[in-house]
Amino acid sequence: MAEQPHSTRSYRAVDEAPLDDKAKRIIEELQRDGRATYGEIGRAVGLSEAAVRQRVGKLISNGTLQIVAVTNPFQVGFGRIALVGIKVAGEVSAAADAVTALEQVTYVVVTAGNFDIVAEVVCSDDAELVDLLGAVRRIPGVTDTETMPYLALWSQRYNWGTR
Repeated sequence: MAEQPHSTRSYRAVDEAPLDDKAKRIIEELQRDGRATYGEIGRAVGLSEAAVRQRVGKLISNGTLQIVAVTNPFQVGFGRIALVGIKVAGEVSAAADAVTALEQVTYVVVTAGNFDIVAEVVCSDDAELVDLLGAVRRIPGVTDTETMPYLALWSQRYNWGTR
């Protein structure tokens, strides 16, 4: 698995200024077709190619947008995908940063439910998942974990638009 840059940045909605209508339209166009050219997007939203390029660059640099190829991990050779619920005693952010730094982790959310952190992990097989869970349990502050292995990836969408 190629190493991805990890960010300790919070992505709460209150962290950023509201998006204007043009930025929202750009995002929606990219969600519709991530391969669209800046020129095609510009025509759809009423901006020049250069303006779209600049706005997309800003959306990427401020963490609002990522442009990636989304795959079904099962179809590209990963045999075990799971959600891991993590309970933490004390400050959650340090544990969330440590979980984020693990190579197999694809996303991390801090929650207000039964778990303090929920992470999605993508592993080659069950042996790698076992090793990963050991690493998670050694993170200072982690008191408990619950693993929910995926049996099938039923639906995966990233086209929720903007508001």
